[in-house]
Amino acid sequence: MTTVQRSPFSVSIRQSGSVSLLDLSGRLTSFEMGALHEAIARLLKEGRKNILLNLSGLEYLDSSGIGELARNYVSVAKGGGQMIVVGLSPKVEEILKVTQLYRVVPEFPSEEEAVESLLNSGDKRKSKAAK
Repeated sequence: MTTVQRSPFSVSIRQSGSVSLLDLSGRLTSFEMGALHEAIARLLKEGRKNILLNLSGLEYLDSSGIGELARNYVSVAKGGGQMIVVGLSPKVEEILKVTQLYRVVPEFPSEEEAVESLLNSGDKRKSKAAK
């Protein structure tokens, strides 16, 4: 597991097959958003395109943090990958609803369902490419 930390925010990276699971904890604000950007940029550079953000440890998200989530979603999508989220606290879920970001970034009720969805959609992309 790799951890990128910029107090009071950290990103821990785990792997489940071809899925990169990023555990976010702390406060994602303009001062800390670089850690998330660095982690996702590194994964994309390594060819890891299935990204799951576990937000269960996220305490706070300001407008810069929301923008960073949106930018990373676009970067992953442009790179041919997918980014989804799990573990929304009521506070973070409300922020995503108010900003309409929940309409763009898929959310799953559990990490297991999210990983399975990413793995299955990767299989579908491969089978479409083979045709």
